[in-house]
Amino acid sequence: MENNKTNFLAKIRKIGGWEVFLLVILAIVVSINALKAPNYLTIGNQVNLFKLSIEKIIVALTMTFLIINGEIDLSAPSIMGLAACFSAFLYGRGMDMGIALVLSLLVGLACGMFNGFWIAFIGLNSLVVTLAMLICYRGLARVFLEDRSIGHFPDWFNFIGQKNLIGPFPFSLILFFVLLIIAVIVLQYSGFGRRVYVIGNNKEAARYSGVDVKITKFQLYLASGFISALAGLLLAARFGAVRGDTATGYELDIITMALLGGVSIFGGSGSLWGVFLSILIILNIRNGMSLSSFSGHFQTGVIGVLLIFSVLGPNIANLLIARLKRRKPIVDEKKACESE
Repeated sequence: MENNKTNFLAKIRKIGGWEVFLLVILAIVVSINALKAPNYLTIGNQVNLFKLSIEKIIVALTMTFLIINGEIDLSAPSIMGLAACFSAFLYGRGMDMGIALVLSLLVGLACGMFNGFWIAFIGLNSLVVTLAMLICYRGLARVFLEDRSIGHFPDWFNFIGQKNLIGPFPFSLILFFVLLIIAVIVLQYSGFGRRVYVIGNNKEAARYSGVDVKITKFQLYLASGFISALAGLLLAARFGAVRGDTATGYELDIITMALLGGVSIFGGSGSLWGVFLSILIILNIRNGMSLSSFSGHFQTGVIGVLLIFSVLGPNIANLLIARLKRRKPIVDEKKACESE
């Protein structure tokens, strides 16, 4: 009986305490929403949850890599908006939409390269650099479109964002799960993923052990810029029109998805499975509040509270675990004395 209990606890620890906690929270949120709306658990509604925030959760994948590495990219939503606005600007000037999309992806790559240069090679703080670039890229997007809204994109482009590709699943959702699988393999099972964790744990120790810290960080920002631009183009396809303020304010949800998933703000720990659970929680909370007619501003406030909790929660849990471990030897010593 004791062995069975020990094996069960070992399995729980292997799964991960924070992920189990998130799973419980998700079950509670989904249960409450299902009681409010009988059709809530239908495939169509669950797919719709993803469709409304699909661009954010795609960017959350690369944000997870960056935060585990001990960095951050606040400019990601601005790169989304810049890529969307640049593609609309080029199309409005008569350029073929396919060429405009390729050039917009290259713009995202250039933004990631610019961020990575200052952070990885010059050594500037990523929070400062990407905050400055958040403003810069957003301003550049407004330069292209000013106060105009450009739409009337080709039918094939609108199809990507507005129609289902396979059954009830749109192209963007299928792309997300493909990227999720690739991200899990790279982060959890590759040498590059191990380098990301090692640098996040201790940058100096990683450097002395032969890890090229600068190149790894630079590559992460390249990926962040490219994926952000890709997400921005998907957003343009879903909306069918682009404005200069496209993707404004998305950084709150994106960062919360990563941190609530158990990724340490100090770097070095976290998993994409936890991030995926946190994505489901945030999507379901937003949808539940919409069902209850809460305003968008109230929903943003709730996400802000979740962001604070996502930073404090794991730290409090680790503190409690550490205290329990310190108490355990004392209890065992008392039992040993009583037995004597």
